Amino acid sequence: MTAPGAVTTAKTTLQDLLPKIVLAPSFAIILVFVYGFIIFTGFLSFSGSKLLPDFSTWVGFENYVRLFRHPNWIVSLQNLAIFSVLYIVICSVIGLGLAILLDQKIRGEGFLRPIYLYPMALSFIVTGVAWKWFLDPGIGLEHAMHQIGWESFSFRWIKDRDFAIYTIVIAAIWQSSGFVMAMFLAGLRGVDNEIIKAAQIDGASTFMIYRRIIIPLMRPVFLSAFVVLAHLAIKSYDLVVAMTDGGPGTSTWTPALFMTKFTFGRNEMGMGAASAMVMMMMIFAIIVPYLYSELGGHKK
Repeated sequence: MTAPGAVTTAKTTLQDLLPKIVLAPSFAIILVFVYGFIIFTGFLSFSGSKLLPDFSTWVGFENYVRLFRHPNWIVSLQNLAIFSVLYIVICSVIGLGLAILLDQKIRGEGFLRPIYLYPMALSFIVTGVAWKWFLDPGIGLEHAMHQIGWESFSFRWIKDRDFAIYTIVIAAIWQSSGFVMAMFLAGLRGVDNEIIKAAQIDGASTFMIYRRIIIPLMRPVFLSAFVVLAHLAIKSYDLVVAMTDGGPGTSTWTPALFMTKFTFGRNEMGMGAASAMVMMMMIFAIIVPYLYSELGGHKK
């Protein structure tokens, strides 16, 4: 017969090992297909790979030098800067405004909240196609205005090299503002009511309560919203492809689009990998300080 102590020990060991056994396959998959391919891309960026990976030819930092001398990459960075700043700032302002509006316990909150959140349920491809049709002068807003008699109305930003990038900003804001609103609304609902009641007793107005008490307490929510939006901005690809495919010309190219076109369209796998590594460094530059501040805050 097996001793009771041995059975108990075996059960305890199995209980300790079971979570590790369950998590092991997913951990292995992540290790290979995420971190493994990051390392693989890093090696590619230092190689002379063209159509296919070629590790027999090492060029060092030549791909990175060529990358930052390429005019299309410079345009992509400029577009990313315009897109990121406008996208993050306007989404944050609209999201906070909508959250404050809903936080007033207005009638129909349960009806309005899903309306604001609905765009986030759509993929960026669907959003891009819808806004492409809406902004197309031949079938969209301009055509509709002409049909009702406003012949002088003109809105051709999506066809204008100088303004096309702003149409992508508009579509991205439309999709993401509701998500940011939900983040801010959760933060607002998490503020201690006792603090607000104390401020009201002291005679503080609603505006002052939000400005001096509630919004400063929501610093972690602002930081989280910034990280999420910045991450989406850097990876922006499908929305751009669906709306303009980088056009007119290269006026709406972004780093993600540059990477795809040079890797698969122009057989410059080495330089495409270099652009991917630069994009990863951009994301790390946002994520690492965020994680450091969060983990540092918990340690305190």
